[in-house]
Amino acid sequence: MDIKLIAEKLDKLDADTREGYDFDHQIIPGEEEVLQISICGREEIPVYLTLTDTQILCISYLWDEREVKAEAKTEMMEMMLDMNIPMPLSSFSRIGSKYAVFGALSLNSSMEDIAHEIVTLSDNALDAIEVMSDFLQ
Repeated sequence: MDIKLIAEKLDKLDADTREGYDFDHQIIPGEEEVLQISICGREEIPVYLTLTDTQILCISYLWDEREVKAEAKTEMMEMMLDMNIPMPLSSFSRIGSKYAVFGALSLNSSMEDIAHEIVTLSDNALDAIEVMSDFLQ
């Protein structure tokens, strides 16, 4: 499986499989190609899909370290840890100075499972931003 094949198969999914959402996507070239996927109406929080030797990773970036209220950082991180288990198919992470939610799938996952992960991760990103807004400037 490769990024181009996933992009092609996303285009061919019917609306029911995409849970009623429309996807826009573009391949970001580089040493490791990344597929940037936006759910129409949620363009400000794209999902980035990349492949490793063992898994498919989906990541949505939430906010930058500079946006966190200094006095609320510890409480925010504790809340993120508490939310990791009940948040379906996703976990919190920090990549450099960016906070993110991510999910991982098997390389053998079906396109239906990949589409479900993209929608769920997008939902979780929106929920996380809403829940954590008090900790942000």
